[in-house]
Amino acid sequence: MESEILKIFDDQRNEKGTATREEVHKKGFWHETFHCWFVSREDDVEYLYFQLRSETKKDYPNLFDITAAGHLLADETVRDGIREVKEEIGIDLSYHELVPLGVIKYSLQKEDFLDNEMANVFMYENSIDMHEFELQKEEVSGIVKVEFTQFYKLCTGEADEIRVQGFQMNRDGKQLTLNQLVGKDKFVPHDSIYYEKVLSLIKENR
Repeated sequence: MESEILKIFDDQRNEKGTATREEVHKKGFWHETFHCWFVSREDDVEYLYFQLRSETKKDYPNLFDITAAGHLLADETVRDGIREVKEEIGIDLSYHELVPLGVIKYSLQKEDFLDNEMANVFMYENSIDMHEFELQKEEVSGIVKVEFTQFYKLCTGEADEIRVQGFQMNRDGKQLTLNQLVGKDKFVPHDSIYYEKVLSLIKENR
């Protein structure tokens, strides 16, 4: 995976060439990613869906993250990013079912890991039962939903904990119910500006 070839850009989205995924994160090259947020409305309550990253992931294991996301390879277009949804959570969607929310630039840094992303962000209005998700065990170990307004409060510091509801796969491949309170430290620490923009764009497009 670290040897995957990605396009790299300057901060104005001008293409500069290519580099391996390892080089991209070591040197902080700007690169393209695909982010898909599942949302739903149930009994007049809006929800966001998060994947639980596998415990074997190199970066941010066991943390909640974007429903489905990944890097765009050098030979891929933004449309090709839809493969991430099928690969990670087993839901077969077409590009036309997604609502484009635009491109969000943001940075994420941890020790020698520098992630400068130009994220192509999409929303999907989900009506699929959560237990129909088929997870790629090397990448994803669970799926949960959280109330939209509660996650907003967590991001802005108005709430210290919010409830996540869903399931986690155990090592025997069985679904275990998740229904617990978690703090902000249980979510991948994407830039707060990223989360705020995503929430604002989702609200505008529903």
